[in-house]
Amino acid sequence: MSHAASAPRGRSVTVQVPATSANLGPGFDTFGLALSLYDELTVTVRDEPGAHVEVIGIGAGEVPTDETNLVVTAIAHTFRSLGREMPGIDVVARNAIPHGRGLGSSGAAIVSGIMAAKGLLRGIVDIDALGLLALATEMEGHPDNVAPALFGGLTIAWVTPEGPQSKKLMVHRGVSPLVFVPEHVMSTALARSLQPLQVPHADAVFNLSRSALLVAALTQSPELLLAATEDKLHQSYRASAMPETHRLVTMLRENGFAAVVSGAGPSVLVLCSDPGQRLAAAALVASNSESRWQALMLAVDFKGATVSVTDLAASALPGS
Repeated sequence: MSHAASAPRGRSVTVQVPATSANLGPGFDTFGLALSLYDELTVTVRDEPGAHVEVIGIGAGEVPTDETNLVVTAIAHTFRSLGREMPGIDVVARNAIPHGRGLGSSGAAIVSGIMAAKGLLRGIVDIDALGLLALATEMEGHPDNVAPALFGGLTIAWVTPEGPQSKKLMVHRGVSPLVFVPEHVMSTALARSLQPLQVPHADAVFNLSRSALLVAALTQSPELLLAATEDKLHQSYRASAMPETHRLVTMLRENGFAAVVSGAGPSVLVLCSDPGQRLAAAALVASNSESRWQALMLAVDFKGATVSVTDLAASALPGS
C-alpha cells in the first residue's frame, strides 16, 4: 500500500446520491434515469484506523457497519486505485433508497463511496467524470445505474475498449415519474439468470426502434411514452419470477400508462406525460391491485451525485 499523502485529519464530506431506474423498458443495460429519492452520507476522517458505520433509515440493523459495508468498500477501492492510503473514517449513512427493489441502491452505495473518496482527496488528487464512471462500473459491473447516479438526468451508457462512457440528456419537463414499490425484494442476479443468451432477430429490431423512440419521447415528445416503452428483450423472460410486478405492468399498460419494470424489479416505474396522468395511474393501482404497493411520486433528478467538503479540525490543530 502506498503511503502517499492521504485525506487531512478532521476533514468531513457530505454526499448525496439519487435513486435510479435502469432499462426504462427497451433500453436494456443502456438507459438510466435519476430520481429525486436520495441516500445521504457523511464521512469524517479520524485518528484511529479502520471504519465505523452508522446506518439510519433503510438498511439499519441489516447492512454491515464495519469495513465490509459497501460504501466503505467503495471508498477503499477508490483510495487504492489512486495509490493512496485510506485513513480511519466514521461514516453516517442516511438511506432512503429501498434495497433490492430495482431502484439502484447498490449503485448508489458505490457512487456514495466514490464521491466521498473524491471529497476526502480534494486538493490532493482529482478524479474526473470518466474516472468516476470507470471506478463505479468496475464495482457495479455495468454502467446503466451508476451513470445516472453520478451525473443525473437521463443517461445513455455504453462500453468501449477504453472503458465505460455515458451521455447525459435533459428530460422534457412534462415527464412525471411514478414508482410503485412492493414489500418484497428481487435479486438482480436471479433476474439476470432468466435472460436467454440469444433472442429472435425480430425482437432485437423491435427494441432498437423503441429505444430510439424512447430518447425522443423523454426529451421532446412525452405523448409517445407508451409506445416508446415497449420491450421484448427482458421483461417477459423475468415475469415468472415477479408475477405481481408483471400483473401490475400489464394492467397499467392496458389502461394507457407507460409502465415498465424498474431495473431488475420488482418495483414498477410509470413514465407519465404530465402530473394529472400520474394521479390517475396511482388511483388505478390503489383501487385495482391485490398487493400492497407504495406509490412514490418523484421528479427527475438533474444534479446527480454531489459532495461538499468541510475541514473541521483545521483551526483546532496545534500550531494553527
